[in-house]
Formats: sequence, structure tokens, C-alpha cells
Amino acid sequence: MSPSAHGTALAVARAMSGSKCVVYVLATEGPPEAFYVGVTNDVPARVADHNAGRCLHTRKRRPWHLHVAIEFAQEATALRFERYLKSGSGRAFARRHFSVAPSGGDHTSRPPRP
Repeated sequence: MSPSAHGTALAVARAMSGSKCVVYVLATEGPPEAFYVGVTNDVPARVADHNAGRCLHTRKRRPWHLHVAIEFAQEATALRFERYLKSGSGRAFARRHFSVAPSGGDHTSRPPRP
């Protein structure tokens, strides 16, 4: 299994193994500021995965810290909200409400718009 697929498999397994799902936004600790949006049911373990380099998309920008976490009772709702945050209007929502700018992909190095 490739490192990218392994990280994805970890995220999906964690998201589906519990009754709750959490959409989380990570932020880098140093410049340039970057953000990552994901979903899991075990936020501390998932942040540890990102910081240990087990996730291809976040490996190069370590260390990460938890910026926002929102818990959902239903996995489908959490996955829809995660997908929304990665859309254009979702990035605008995140800028207004979380002071972040998640990209259409998994992470971004673009600073928030003024």
C-alpha cells in the first residue's frame, strides 16, 4: 500500500469505526501558514498521524496543531461538511468563521484573503 493510500485508509477506518465523526482543521505551526481539512472519530490519534509523517499530503509541512474540530452524530453529514469546506464557498465560510482558508484539495499554502 502506498503512503498516500495508507494515510487515506487510516482516515477512512477511523471515520467509520466510531459512532461520532469529527471534521477537523489543522494548521501549521510556522510560516508559511497552511491548513488541512479531514474527518475522523479520533482527533488526537489523527493529529499524531499527521505529525508522524504518515499522511502524504501533510508530511512536508509538519508540525501541525488542531485549529478547529466539529463533531457530527452522522458520518454522512460529517463527510458532506468536509467536502463543503474544500469547495470555494466552504473556503469562504472557513475564512469568516475559523480564520482559515482550506483549499479545494487537502491542504493549502495560500494566506487568507484580507
